Amino acid sequence: MIRSPNIWDSPDVYEVENLASDRAGLIDLALDAIHPLDGSVLLDVGCGAGFHLPRFAARGARAVGLEPHLPLVERARARLASAADGGPTASVIAGDAERMPLRDSSVDVAHARWAYFFGAGCEPGLSELARVLRPGGTAFIVDNDVTRSTFGAWFSRAYPGYDPAGVQRFWDRQGFTTDHLTIEWTFDTREDLDAVARIELPPAVAGAVLATHDALTVDYAVALRWKRF
Repeated sequence: MIRSPNIWDSPDVYEVENLASDRAGLIDLALDAIHPLDGSVLLDVGCGAGFHLPRFAARGARAVGLEPHLPLVERARARLASAADGGPTASVIAGDAERMPLRDSSVDVAHARWAYFFGAGCEPGLSELARVLRPGGTAFIVDNDVTRSTFGAWFSRAYPGYDPAGVQRFWDRQGFTTDHLTIEWTFDTREDLDAVARIELPPAVAGAVLATHDALTVDYAVALRWKRF
């Protein structure tokens, strides 16, 4: 299990981040263009508090969330219990990406959005994806593209040791295609933007970039990595 301090320590702020991220739905449109979700069994790896599960269910998928952190599992289940469009077509199970409690060839689409699959070291999880996906199934990994965009510059400033070229080589070797998208964070208040930036960036960097950014939107580059099995 890999700890995720942003959502583990600040789940309410991370909910604000999810609500602000990609309100235009560009990522979801890209997923549907590659592998339509209607009628599929979809596995959301590292589903956190289950933000995306009702949305996948509303698009016709039978969505299963996989999450290792038990407090988030409980949050996700509570969300589904109160979501009119979640209902019986979405569920959550506790488990790790390296040991998925799922049958072989039981999933049509696997989705991970900023969760676990960050490059070298995630090979056990990739092996599990290959096991649980049916022939013709598709794995989607939504990752940061730090080579461009305002948030990419912030991330690079915060984590100068991150090697985007090396990460890209890793995914190329794994046989994944990478599509480049540009989304936006769109916040309703300055307080929301500040809070989200401070759970994603170290304090000194967050303070510095926020001091020079006046807008309530932040352009955000995404590497959408996908592979058909």
